[in-house]
Amino acid sequence: MRSDQVRLNSGITLPVLGFGTYSFANDKATTEHAVHLALKMGYRHFDTAKIYGSEPALGNALNEAILDGCVKREDVFVTSKLWGSDHHDPVSALKQTLKNLGMEYIDMYLVHWPVKLKPWAVYPVPNEEDFEKLDIEATWVAMERCLELGLCRTIGVSNFSSKKIQRLLDFASVPPAVNQVEMHPMWRQSKLREVCGEHKIHVSAYSPLGGPGNSWGSTAVVEHPIIQAIALKHKATPAQVALKWGLSKGASVIVKSFNQERIRENMASFNLKLDDEDLIQIDNLEEWKIMRGDFLINQTTSPYRTLEDLWDYEI
Repeated sequence: MRSDQVRLNSGITLPVLGFGTYSFANDKATTEHAVHLALKMGYRHFDTAKIYGSEPALGNALNEAILDGCVKREDVFVTSKLWGSDHHDPVSALKQTLKNLGMEYIDMYLVHWPVKLKPWAVYPVPNEEDFEKLDIEATWVAMERCLELGLCRTIGVSNFSSKKIQRLLDFASVPPAVNQVEMHPMWRQSKLREVCGEHKIHVSAYSPLGGPGNSWGSTAVVEHPIIQAIALKHKATPAQVALKWGLSKGASVIVKSFNQERIRENMASFNLKLDDEDLIQIDNLEEWKIMRGDFLINQTTSPYRTLEDLWDYEI
């Protein structure tokens, strides 16, 4: 199999460099332009979610490219995610996502967070009264139904701790193919990667650079002196070092940049070779989780009273 792809436990292949379409001010024209650029530069895996608001723009750009004969639908891998407000009916939610994208199926559908919200809570930061009791078994049965109906080719989760993965495997008929989580040189997820590896669940890294362009993100990773020194040694950029580190751990990485130079630079991270000394240095960096999920914690209505509850002490 090609080195730029990985085979999932469901048998389908996933391109390991993904193009993320979350942006704070999701301007349709900007997103479409960026997707066209990414396609030209060889990206074939595109990541969206209901809550990002980018499904229509992504679908538009991909469908244009398919119609123009630039790419075939089967050569593109599209991921979207179930928001907390749709746990009561994932099948209808996925049908709406398909309508937004203008597609008959997506390649992968993920449970965005282990959180169930009231149906009206279609915004990124829920209010106290928006939380419901999560019945992950019922949600997962409906995710499996999406698969049976052919609305997606594989299913998975996002932001699940090792413990939540193990709990899901206790009852799942179809195991998750992927767990998409924050992962970068300063949040290395070694325990989670080990647990997922034992069950052949692929780990996909969001914010593989620490999310420097996001409202909640940080430049701590790309500005870390050790990452910068490794970059200098290899005549590469700090971003390329961070991405290559993630790829070297067997993860796929979801990069989000709408800047042409950066889109190209991220793609070139494949060509970088990190040596053992580099990897050891990275493994000794201090750890710091950036996307902590504080917005899902409260003392009254959330199933998670503390960050430790949400991440099962993996924080």
